[in-house]
Amino acid sequence: MIVLYVILAFVGLFLITAAIMPSKYSVQKEIIINNSCSDVFEKVANFKYYREWNPWHKTEPNTSSEISGEAATVGHKFSWEGKKIGQGSLTVKGLMPPQEIILDLEFIKPWKSQALDSWTFTDLKNGTTKVVWNNNGPLPYPMGRLMGSLIIKNLNHQFEQGLNNLKELCEK
Repeated sequence: MIVLYVILAFVGLFLITAAIMPSKYSVQKEIIINNSCSDVFEKVANFKYYREWNPWHKTEPNTSSEISGEAATVGHKFSWEGKKIGQGSLTVKGLMPPQEIILDLEFIKPWKSQALDSWTFTDLKNGTTKVVWNNNGPLPYPMGRLMGSLIIKNLNHQFEQGLNNLKELCEK
């Protein structure tokens, strides 16, 4: 009987801890790229370049993918399915060329999740562009909340890597 109480106490502590953890996350990284605002904007808004700089797709280059819609317009979509990176899509929700892009990010596998990606591009008037990449979304109860700090740590690393890849692509 004591074992049952210990198990119930552990489960209760687990659920209470998850309930008090943040229910949302937000990650933001920025970089300066030595290229025009319009060229950098194009590399993000046109999904034909996505595989060249995105860190997730560099980890699984043979992932099947499909691009639909007109590049750099609302509705432009990149869908993927892979063993390591799962299944999902990225869709242009809004844009203001060449300053801003808003994307809907949807994961289908290995778990369902949605997030919002936003990009801002600031012309620094000297042939360089400040790029800010922001991603935010919910942390589902209970596991997402308990793993929130790990998720944020991984996203920070991947955003840094992705922005460095984008910089390398744009400065070729």
